Amino acid sequence: MKRKFKVIISYPPLEGKGTPLLSQNRQFQWFKDPTYIYPVVPAYAATILKEAGFEVIWNDCIAQGWSYEKFLSFIKREKPDLIAFETKTPVIQQHWKIIDDIKLLASSDYQPIIVLVGDHVTALPEESFGKSEVDFVLTGGDYDFLLLNLCTELRNHPSTTNYKLSTNLEPGIWYRQNGEVKNTGRFKLNHQLNDLPRIDRDLTNWKLYAYKNGNYKRTPGAYIMSGRDCWWGKCTFCSWPTLYPQFRVRNVENVLNEIGLIIKEYKVREIMDDTGTFPVGNWLNEFCNGMIDKGYNRKIYFDCNMRFGSILKEQFSLMKKANFRLLLFGLESANQKTLNRLKKNLKVEDIIKDCKEARAAGLYPHITIMFGYPWETYNDAKETLRFGSYLLKKGLAYTVQATIIIPYPGSPLFDECKHNGWLNTEDWSRYDMKEPVMKVPMDHTELRELVQGIYKVSLNPEFLFHKVANIRDVGDLKYFARAGKKVIGHILDFKKEK
Repeated sequence: MKRKFKVIISYPPLEGKGTPLLSQNRQFQWFKDPTYIYPVVPAYAATILKEAGFEVIWNDCIAQGWSYEKFLSFIKREKPDLIAFETKTPVIQQHWKIIDDIKLLASSDYQPIIVLVGDHVTALPEESFGKSEVDFVLTGGDYDFLLLNLCTELRNHPSTTNYKLSTNLEPGIWYRQNGEVKNTGRFKLNHQLNDLPRIDRDLTNWKLYAYKNGNYKRTPGAYIMSGRDCWWGKCTFCSWPTLYPQFRVRNVENVLNEIGLIIKEYKVREIMDDTGTFPVGNWLNEFCNGMIDKGYNRKIYFDCNMRFGSILKEQFSLMKKANFRLLLFGLESANQKTLNRLKKNLKVEDIIKDCKEARAAGLYPHITIMFGYPWETYNDAKETLRFGSYLLKKGLAYTVQATIIIPYPGSPLFDECKHNGWLNTEDWSRYDMKEPVMKVPMDHTELRELVQGIYKVSLNPEFLFHKVANIRDVGDLKYFARAGKKVIGHILDFKKEK
């Protein structure tokens, strides 16, 4: 008989200026307005552990608004065998302290095992062993599969102390043994995504994430991932190619079955597919036709991440028929030299063309823009501000997110910064987009004003005219109001940073 083994997948409380966008995020920010994004891969981890007979507790203290004292009391009361945290660069130092605080709860008959996952520890796995009392680091993006593998191995031992790891562990697991840090080799992305079970959304408290999310026009909403993670996967600034150096996608039938189940069981009104870039080509055509044939296009809006230059004009129209709504595009810069250095494989003219064709089809492009590249002058950055403002004022882009670019460990941009001596600091807590951590050829106040400048477009009469002209129902009014609140919050936040 297998012994009882309790696992807590947790997002412990964090200290900072607002709500930390940690889960399901490729870049990290503190948001003034509470925003909670459903963490798909950790949710898969909880589900497959439960199906394998483990006792699983989902514990998102950030979304639940728990205090740190409540969290520690919860851990002390529950006494889990293993606790897993997803971490990112700006909060890794806080997680190290939390790990050490949890270890203080240990006793002669209770020794909690702590596991870290995520892009930062994948890039720098040894670092956390020197900075904290962490027991395991799972590298790569398939940490749901690796966590099942690790927990199965640990459950087979009579106690959680002085265990001896066997050769049954999969590649990608780092651990301590006899005072040394060892590992099972480089992680492999050889797991079959079509074999994953349907996420247990009740176990993972899906309602916490169904309403307070700026992407949704209609709620409740839900997140899925058709693939892991981006079929392009070469953008030098992105942190998730560290987790997913190759792209895999579920088959269309598998994804449509999940959507049908979510609609039936949870009555959601909008679904966001958070694959790094949604699959295109024949896969996209088959998916859209499946949405139409099954009638899902009459029940939900569908949103996704997309790349400029990857969609044909007729496919935008097909996506509209399938009831796609919001398409999230990474614009990043209006300067071709920057796009080339970032390996975006994109021409500036592709941006205008796709925005026009998407809007003509009735879709809503959301654009992301970044400022603070070490090789861009202030005038270069002003051109991006001008270009982004033009798209918004003309109604070619519906919404925008502007940030200061951050070079995350594991990304080619971080390596370039190290090589060129561009880093101002390696204090990871400062890698939160509140300030540039790279040397930039402009004043920091000018940089913050560029970010502010994009959001101030929302006060422009031409922009407001297009917004009002696109109001079709009460849902549009509510969405417009929520978006306006977030924009004002961004402007105020940057004013405070001056």
